[in-house]
Parts: sequence; C-alpha cells; structure tokens
Amino acid sequence: MTKESYPLTLKGELSVPPARGWWLIKWLLALPHFIILVFLWVAFVVVAIIAFFAILYTRKYPRGLFDFNAGVLKWTWRVGFYSCGALGTDKYPPFTLGDADYPAELQVEYPEKLSRGLVLVKWWLLAIPHYIVVSILTGEGGGLGLLFGLVIFAALVLLFNGKYPGSIFKLVVGINRWAYRVTAYASLMTDKYPPFRFWDD
Repeated sequence: MTKESYPLTLKGELSVPPARGWWLIKWLLALPHFIILVFLWVAFVVVAIIAFFAILYTRKYPRGLFDFNAGVLKWTWRVGFYSCGALGTDKYPPFTLGDADYPAELQVEYPEKLSRGLVLVKWWLLAIPHYIVVSILTGEGGGLGLLFGLVIFAALVLLFNGKYPGSIFKLVVGINRWAYRVTAYASLMTDKYPPFRFWDD
C-alpha cells in the first residue's frame, strides 16, 4: 500500500559532498539571508493572520498571500539546507521567494477550499502533539534538539572523513520535512493533518 501524498513536499539532494571545512564559515556567509528572513517571517505571521479571517469568511486562502508564505518556506528551507539546518550543499542559496534550480526544493499545493471550523482550532489545539514532537526534534522549545546534534555529527564526520553519512542525511531531511509540514498546517495553508513520519518512501 502506498502512502497518501501530503500537500507539502520537501526534498534535499546531496549530489556532491560538501567541502570538508566549509561548514565552519557558512553561518557567516548566510548572514544576509538570516537578516532578510527575520523580516520575511514577521510578514509571514501577519499574512497568516490575514488569511485566518479570509478563510473564516470565504473558505479561501487568498492566492497572492498563499504564494508569498509558500515562498518564505521555500527560501527558509534553501538557507537551512545550505547552513545549520542540514549542511547539505555548498551552493549558495538564491535570494528569491520563487522556485529555483537548487538542491533543496519545497512545494506546497494551493487548496481550493479550506474548512471554517478547522481554521479555529488546527493551529493551536489540533497541532499540539506535533508541536511537542517537533520541539524535541528541532530544539525550538528550548535546548539543542536532535536535528542540531545530527547536523553537528555529520559536520564532524565530513571534516575528518570527507563524506556526509547517507543515513544521517536522510534523517536530517526527514526531520526538516516533518517540521515544515507542521508549520504549513499551523499557518493554515492546508487542512490535511501532518503525518507522524520522517519520510514518504
């Protein structure tokens, strides 16, 4: 039996192993992106609030607002894949909200209609189990989290061995996939409840 697809797909391609020690300065190279993303995420929250009322009255997420927030997720994933979220590539991320030729890809399907009832509860009540799991996996609730430990371990292996462990990479991408799906669900971009799993295959 095949697993039913989720409206948010997230991929990362470790096509060429990153350079051994390049990860030591990636946080500095990605600084311009981090600064821009701070402002983009403030806008993301504002857009989600506007979308809340739009969905409540029209059952639709305004397409322009949806595309903007989807773009913020895409940009964030590319920067995370390059830097502390995965260290999966040395290719510098583009400064764009749109699609790009990049080893990290994220797509969100636009929903034609959304539930008025779910919009009232899914972002806080229904998502609580996922918030707990994702906070442990990513450390967003305080602490370092499993994701940080895995990325640091992979970085050290890369530094001394020149290879990114494939199993670690798959798990790192899986944790990111889970977290981004929860983010999309909580920000009202889909009514489909996120699955409790790391990967789709």
